[in-house]
Amino acid sequence: MISVLLCDDQHLVRSGFRLILETEPDLQIVGEAGDGHEAVRLARERAPDVVLMDVQMPRMDGLEATTRLMALAAPPRVLILTTFERDDYVFSALRNGASGFILKNAPPEQLLDAVRVVAAGDALLAPSVTRRMVEEFARRPAAAAAARELSQLTGRELEVLTAVAGGLTNAEIADHLHVGEATVKSHVSSLLGKLGLRDRVQAVVFAYEHGVVQPGGNRT
Repeated sequence: MISVLLCDDQHLVRSGFRLILETEPDLQIVGEAGDGHEAVRLARERAPDVVLMDVQMPRMDGLEATTRLMALAAPPRVLILTTFERDDYVFSALRNGASGFILKNAPPEQLLDAVRVVAAGDALLAPSVTRRMVEEFARRPAAAAAARELSQLTGRELEVLTAVAGGLTNAEIADHLHVGEATVKSHVSSLLGKLGLRDRVQAVVFAYEHGVVQPGGNRT
């Protein structure tokens, strides 16, 4: 059972999410919050697996709340839901620890899939968000490679990191490298551990920030 905490300042929006999520036997709503401050309090009390987090809210917005949630002893996965695709929201959410970012107008089946994906420990970005993130790095001066950190990776782990940054799934990476999907999962887990990264979102950000891949290449 995946426990979910809803956080949005609009009661009707929370009700809509609840109606969608409660139809699924593997999902359970454990609380609702109207702002980030309340979300952090409830997360401490009820330890949800996933927090559906709005961005713009009174008292404490979703970005600050995400940062505080990541400081908990057992932080939940945070899935950002918003009506906006503003670049500053995207980058701040990812750097603050969010594991996913989708738009509120996404179809219900996409929302359900997103909750399950992040609950399983993976990361999820809307295709438009991934594209815009890559475009943002294309406008920045090339970053110097983090030589000391990257030297910890094997050649195959570096290949997998490059493929992850290009948006490939584990199955696609396995096919490309002619190895089993379980092997790819092992490589992903290993490189995340060596680089001190939490999930694939952070791996993508790391790869572009440190020049592992260049915008315009290794993309699907």
